[in-house]
Amino acid sequence: MLAVAGAVVCCLAAVAGAQAAGTKADVLKVRLGGDRAETRIVIDLDRSATGKVASDGASDRRVVVNMPGVSIDSALQGGGLGLVKAWMVDEGPGGARLRVDLADDAVIKRRFLLPPADGASNYRYVIDLAAKNTSGGVRTAAAGTARFISAPVKPSKAALPLKKVVVIDAGHGGKDPGARGAQGAEKDVTLAAARALKSQLERTGRYKVVMTRDKDVYVDHAVRVQIARRADADLFISLHADSSGSDPTLRGASVYTLADRATGRSAKFVSKDDWFMRAGAGGDRGVSTILLDLTQRMTRNRSATFAEVLLERVSDHQPLLRRSHREAGLAVLLAPDVPAVLLEMGFITNRDDEKTLRDPGRREQLMGSVAVAIDDYFGAGTKLAAF
Repeated sequence: MLAVAGAVVCCLAAVAGAQAAGTKADVLKVRLGGDRAETRIVIDLDRSATGKVASDGASDRRVVVNMPGVSIDSALQGGGLGLVKAWMVDEGPGGARLRVDLADDAVIKRRFLLPPADGASNYRYVIDLAAKNTSGGVRTAAAGTARFISAPVKPSKAALPLKKVVVIDAGHGGKDPGARGAQGAEKDVTLAAARALKSQLERTGRYKVVMTRDKDVYVDHAVRVQIARRADADLFISLHADSSGSDPTLRGASVYTLADRATGRSAKFVSKDDWFMRAGAGGDRGVSTILLDLTQRMTRNRSATFAEVLLERVSDHQPLLRRSHREAGLAVLLAPDVPAVLLEMGFITNRDDEKTLRDPGRREQLMGSVAVAIDDYFGAGTKLAAF
């Protein structure tokens, strides 16, 4: 155990040096071994690296480990073994991200990094999972040698076994009615649209959908952002209806993404326990600040990419404003690590737009275009710029 601890300390020091030098570790392959009592995940790397647990799987059987400073050219994925139902390594904020769907209730028993030694030429980031028994304790593994399956490093082409997490935010609600049209309040239109989009996404089988509200209640803007972060969301989309008191003929959809000037306000959603704030080995605040900045830039770029895809698809069923992609410091867009857009679906103060938003058939078509845009965004397979 002391030898392992010493190796981890040495590797953490190497990580700090690599980050300072601007170099990144590359994922070489992923291996699984073990059984339904204990399962080991081994990520082979060409350089030292460290990781931060974002989700331990206790609430939803999903383990998420972020690896700042680790690069991944294209998503890797594979089937399961033992406690692992499916896994995927893809690009996350500031580095690579491992996501694991668990086949049973389990916990992370230990994590450590091993340097090249004993015939191994690569660094190995090791995660040991242990099954929980009915009383909540950890089962003891049966004696025997673990069998390892090596996963080839190649681009993912088939449908991902791990579902993307999409958070749908129905704007306003409860004591906050939003804008008013001839037939009622904005809060009712946004909730109906959110439910329609949720249904369409879930029918594909490719998404886990989380709603910030599913009934007529008020949810604070900060809480909506925290819902997305706690869900480890891959995308956040807030649905609204625009208004114009002076020009009832004004109509059309538009999309907002976070303005660069507003990124400083994201700090209120960042805690000392966030992985990018603790990633600096030895308490190096400079490394943490750099990783936070890179995370925010990557998130803004991904948000902008989705916004353009969304506008292209929405335009099939709804006219667009002349300046349809806008930037603002809207509170629901402030998560530093979740790509987010706010879609103004049309003007509730315009007769034609309100008719589209309130007619179930036309609303279904509009939300269908949003669902297709989400498919396009996640299926593009292109590596997005980090800065």
